[in-house]
Amino acid sequence: SLDNAFADEEVLDFDRRVRERLGDPVAVEYCAEPKLDGLAVSLRYEHGVLAHAATRGDGLSGEDVTTNVRTIRSVPLRLTGAAPAELEVRGEVFMPLAGFQRLNAAAAAAGDKLFVNPRNAAAGALRQLDPAVTARRPLAVFFYGAGLWRGTQEPTSHRQLLAQLAAWGLRVNPETRVLADIQRCLDYYRQLAARRQELPYQIDGVVYKVNARNDQ
Repeated sequence: SLDNAFADEEVLDFDRRVRERLGDPVAVEYCAEPKLDGLAVSLRYEHGVLAHAATRGDGLSGEDVTTNVRTIRSVPLRLTGAAPAELEVRGEVFMPLAGFQRLNAAAAAAGDKLFVNPRNAAAGALRQLDPAVTARRPLAVFFYGAGLWRGTQEPTSHRQLLAQLAAWGLRVNPETRVLADIQRCLDYYRQLAARRQELPYQIDGVVYKVNARNDQ
């Protein structure tokens, strides 16, 4: 799970703790990206082929949503190029605002109940018993990390990880930035907050990750 920070002082304190643990008194490079307001999923690929997908659930076990995830157009069923023998990637399924508006317009025209917000609509779509219903919902996904990785050399930084995911055809958020220090992270947050209404999806914050795999 993520540590939360709601003020600049808490972010600066986070950076201080990171630098103390890494033994770096000067500055630490971070990757920053929007925190999408969607549903976390874990996808497992075997020899480059999508084999299993699950929601995060309670952090230890989640719901099997393999059949429904296969209907999401932005999820590759087969990775491009040479992939590890076993690979687990983590991402966020969400509903773009334009698709959410179209979905509610169609529901209103049919006299059906409207969806409250894009996150609830995305979660409901992913948990449908009928994958044909999921396929008609405008879902999308961005990937941001990896867990299990067997068969090839793992990237040594988070930036390299994201570049490799993209090379395999797994979408990563184009708003992701590599930032030289925590002050630039705070600038990124303010700039993104100023553009929040222009983004094509809902967010509920920003995620900062140390630019070394599995450090967060």
